[in-house]
Amino acid sequence: MVTLKDKDTGQVLGTISEEELQFLIDDLEEESAEDMDYYIDADTIDMLEEDGAPPSLLSMLRNALGEQDGIEVEWSRN
Repeated sequence: MVTLKDKDTGQVLGTISEEELQFLIDDLEEESAEDMDYYIDADTIDMLEEDGAPPSLLSMLRNALGEQDGIEVEWSRN
């Protein structure tokens, strides 16, 4: 399993599967091969949904974003 955290606060947002992580890696831009974080905003979530992201991943990201304009999300393997 893979843990998603709010990069600024360190708060654990939840866990995702390797398949959900691969979806993020394939759909979102990475600055380098070692990049393990993503900036998520409402437009990003909408794009992920249009591209067929799993509902559980979308729900987690929407809950994490809340009323904020954007959030830095980092991942790590357990």
